[in-house]
Amino acid sequence: MISSIISRLVILLFGTLYPAYASYKAVKTKNVKEYVKWMMYWIVFALFTCAETFTDVFFSWLPFYYEIKIILVIWLLSPATKGSSILYRKFVHPALSSREQEIDEYISKAKEQSYKQFLDLGSKGVTALMQTAIKNFNPMLSLSDTTITQKDQVDVAVKSQSAQEFTNEFYSADDDDELELDYERPQTRSGRAAKNKGKAAKKSRKNKKNEEMSD
Repeated sequence: MISSIISRLVILLFGTLYPAYASYKAVKTKNVKEYVKWMMYWIVFALFTCAETFTDVFFSWLPFYYEIKIILVIWLLSPATKGSSILYRKFVHPALSSREQEIDEYISKAKEQSYKQFLDLGSKGVTALMQTAIKNFNPMLSLSDTTITQKDQVDVAVKSQSAQEFTNEFYSADDDDELELDYERPQTRSGRAAKNKGKAAKKSRKNKKNEEMSD
């Protein structure tokens, strides 16, 4: 447990932070030789990190496993040993050069497929959202239309009933009542005839009443 913690600290400090600062100095001074040196180191260190992920799972039980990792990182980093430069020139560079075209094709295909899958997922997501929105919107629209229709029907019924009551009240009249209406009927020929007939009937009743009183 202690050796694993020490190994992780050594790799973090001497295998990552110090090379990062040295790379910063190389960029700042624009030293091409330092550029090449630290680029080779980072390529080898990236491969070391990938291999470390698997070896920690399957070989961490071996004796002096973490001590070997510490020694390997120091060997890669030390200017005296130049371990990263040796590994890069003898193994990494020839292996990558022989498979460079295949790797480029694989990366290109992976980019195209990932882009197509992203577009497909995006289009499917947008379609699903639109369908959900339409399904949720249609019941609300139908309910709103039904409510408006029912309200219109009630308003029409109330207006029709009010108009009928007003018409019945306006045109209702008893022939035996002597109250005079406050409105004037339309001055048409039939209207004038009806009005004259009403006056004659009223006058006849009045004369009859006077005769009865005189008797």
